[in-house]
Amino acid sequence: MFTKILIANRGAIACRIIRTLRRMGIASVAVYSEADRHSLHVRQADEAVCIGPAPASQSYLDGRRILAVARETGAQAIHPGYGFLSENAGFAAACEAEGIAFIGPTGQQMRDFGLKHTARELAQRNAVPLLPGTGLLADLDQARAEGARIGYPVMLKSTAGGGGIGMRLVWSEDELKEAYASVERLARANFRQAGIFLEKYVEHARHIEVQLFGDGKGNVVALGERDCSVQRRNQKVIEETPAPGLTDAQRANLLATAVRLGEAVGYRSAGTVEFVYDATNGEFYFLEVNTRLQVEHGVTEEVSGVDLVEWMVREAAGELDLSGFQPKLEGAAMQVRLYAEDPGKDFQPAAGVLTEVVFPMDARIETWVERGSEVSPFYDPMLAKLIVKGQDRAQALERLEQALAETRVAGIETNLGYLAQIVRDAVFIEGRQTTRYLNAFHYRPTTVDVIEPGVQSSIQDWPGRTGLWDVGVPPSGPMDALACRLANRLVGNPEGAAALELTVAGPTLRFNCDAVIALAGADMGATLDGE
Repeated sequence: MFTKILIANRGAIACRIIRTLRRMGIASVAVYSEADRHSLHVRQADEAVCIGPAPASQSYLDGRRILAVARETGAQAIHPGYGFLSENAGFAAACEAEGIAFIGPTGQQMRDFGLKHTARELAQRNAVPLLPGTGLLADLDQARAEGARIGYPVMLKSTAGGGGIGMRLVWSEDELKEAYASVERLARANFRQAGIFLEKYVEHARHIEVQLFGDGKGNVVALGERDCSVQRRNQKVIEETPAPGLTDAQRANLLATAVRLGEAVGYRSAGTVEFVYDATNGEFYFLEVNTRLQVEHGVTEEVSGVDLVEWMVREAAGELDLSGFQPKLEGAAMQVRLYAEDPGKDFQPAAGVLTEVVFPMDARIETWVERGSEVSPFYDPMLAKLIVKGQDRAQALERLEQALAETRVAGIETNLGYLAQIVRDAVFIEGRQTTRYLNAFHYRPTTVDVIEPGVQSSIQDWPGRTGLWDVGVPPSGPMDALACRLANRLVGNPEGAAALELTVAGPTLRFNCDAVIALAGADMGATLDGE
């Protein structure tokens, strides 16, 4: 077994891996960029080394620098987590050449599944159901001919990459020219690989994936399936297991199909086979394979009792044997992704210092933030994953609602309110979500936008801060305590509720929801919608 492992990642997944290594008695080496110097994973690791400035291309994607740190610190293996270098076959080969174990699939397996068009060919050879589609397209003219053959709508896809980048839904031939140019441009910019293909689009689709694990000795097991249909712009928002609404026969067929594909390449380590499930006819079709640990792996761990990170480490050390292993899946689990973004403003990213971070004690929280953490604009905006488990889906959903209600994050905008509304929506409660569900979901923010702050506007409450003169803190609170208390009484609040106190000049505010307001104190010439 290894004695020291380097984690070539950041954020929640780095913290997650460090916890497992500590439990296994293995020392951890964290790498970090200058922007992450105060990040939680840096403090939690046994050793931490700065590898470059904030941009990922100069830090977390710098394979040479990461390998140099592994040599300098005596790390015997590298765990890539997800994202960054986790599916980089060249980096995996470089690790092996240095005599450092890459904790993940082989480079060849990454190449087999890394390009979507070659993954389709592999799936076809192993009798995995496929949607009507094409190989790589030579040009726009071929795309037009193939689109007419398949029938619209179609999905135009880059063969490289993931995370929803390089995908475009095309409803008619009229849209194809602009879409083709857009996807080709995105593919070159993000993946340096301009290969594009077409695939039939399923209008009432669910996204269902199977968690695979191979021990590198020919044994491949499926640890259940996950429903990842709640997506916004092809990015997953909520994941759960088991997938609601599947029959036992459908589930057995799905898992057996995924295992057959994994066995065809002698798959090793963690991987996920993704399928499109047509909600109208109950058929499923191959989508792609992710040759890494998934963000949503935690829900599978909750129902299977398997620590996938530990399995990855043991497999890389040659100490895992899955012959005769039979998974025992119990209960239901759900996960939401908490993002630093503002759903009320078209999900624009948010950055800044977190002034409050409170998570529930009885939920599984995977995060890299705490009070005082600075969220930079350089990386993925995910702050945390909230994971709950129940005896069944209904209990898991109830616990998820409670976990969201008990979570408090302040200082920047997040999607916390958006998540809470989704899990209370009838479509999700009944398990009827499809990949287009959120397109029609109407978010109702209970917020107020500050257009202009006004001079010396402040939040005050009564009686304010008192009794601290002995440590040098003077009394505080509203200048006009009577007006503050009267305004609260008028709207039915407790007298001590926080209120907005305006002194020199009032602010300009936009209410994003129905609200009862009261103005008390001096007449400042207030207007509502100009009146």
